[in-house]
Amino acid sequence: MDKKEKVFKKLDELNIEYEVIDHPPVYTIEEMENLNLEEKGHIVKNLFLKNSNGKSHYLVLLKGDKKADLKSIRSQIQSSALSFASEERLEKHLNLLKGAVTPLGIINDEDHCVNVVIDDDLKNQTLIGVHPNVNTSTVFISYNDMVKFINNFGNEIFYVNI
Repeated sequence: MDKKEKVFKKLDELNIEYEVIDHPPVYTIEEMENLNLEEKGHIVKNLFLKNSNGKSHYLVLLKGDKKADLKSIRSQIQSSALSFASEERLEKHLNLLKGAVTPLGIINDEDHCVNVVIDDDLKNQTLIGVHPNVNTSTVFISYNDMVKFINNFGNEIFYVNI
């Protein structure tokens, strides 16, 4: 079973409604915006971060038009300094490649060691668009169902104001 099929199977098991749109590979939020999918739902920007000693990892979800202030996030989640994690760490902890970072990658975090950090502004979005662990498709699900998906795996969620 490939990465995408694994996500769809879990969404189905959790009775989460979703819509999938296939598209050419995208690697940045700007490339996503060029696909003009916003009429379906809000596209989520995803950042994979680590703390200063590399023992804690964070998957940060925010609205695509926002810039993340790492110092502010650090303060709100009471972490040491934050920086972007390497592609090797991304693959090790979430089995994802650069350009395919997504909250649905939590399905691959068998040790439940990646903390999820969600921007408060996402709570106001009815439908959000995220990758199904590959960057050649976008899945639109409700915000509440995304949280349900994450909670199913037991990862800690922090809510912050970005």
